[in-house]
Amino acid sequence: MAATVDRDELRRLVEPHWRRLYNFVFRLTLDRNRCERYLTDIFAHAVTQIATKPAADAEVEVWLIGLANRLLEERLPRQPEINFDSLDDVLRNEATRTDVVRSLSDPQRDFLLWELKQGCMTAVVNCLPPGERSAFVVCHVLKLPDDQAAKSLAITESAYKVRLSRARKKIGDYLAPRCEHVNPMNPCRCPARVGTALHKGFIRSVGQVGGEVSLRKRDPMPYGRYGTGEGNEDVPMRDISAIYGGLPEPDPPADFGANLIDHLAG
Repeated sequence: MAATVDRDELRRLVEPHWRRLYNFVFRLTLDRNRCERYLTDIFAHAVTQIATKPAADAEVEVWLIGLANRLLEERLPRQPEINFDSLDDVLRNEATRTDVVRSLSDPQRDFLLWELKQGCMTAVVNCLPPGERSAFVVCHVLKLPDDQAAKSLAITESAYKVRLSRARKKIGDYLAPRCEHVNPMNPCRCPARVGTALHKGFIRSVGQVGGEVSLRKRDPMPYGRYGTGEGNEDVPMRDISAIYGGLPEPDPPADFGANLIDHLAG
């Protein structure tokens, strides 16, 4: 299958796009192992469809997202695998554990607070049905303009806007009365939830390998110390689009792209 495409062409197909595709697929699956399997299948399918690849580099990403979305539509359950009630059950139904954060060093505390924010926000997206989830992700995470977003999902712009509106409302309705990042007066505060999140396995401990919901920042402290006012602090953001637009990309294996090219070339 891939033998008809030389390595240079494979590199031009994979290298500029695999990280963005990883981001898209991970947000829709909330599962790193499944994300990597699906991404391998997506690029393998892209190789079989290489004759239909757009000539313009700017259009290739939309084409690949379209292939990814079709595969995900086939494989993802039609109903979310988690829901807002189960997310509350994991993070908010136990007593808070502020002692956990107080017992940590500053780097450990900042790491775990960031882990929890990223994991929680990504889990919230996964409470949406797949169609609404994909519309929300291409808009607020990948930041595609409306015409490209609709094209990547193989729907009209009007249908895309309906899906996006529903997704925004559901996420906004869930976060608005709970999350401190939407309203600093809200009751759910990351420092008080770290202990519960660790206990339930929602986030991983510092230095622990694995974990499904972790989206780690690459720079140890790009936003300043959480809650200290030092540097560019990660202050509460009332706008849902600002919260999701500021999430860093997932941290895939550094050699994933090279290994993918080797796999396709083999």
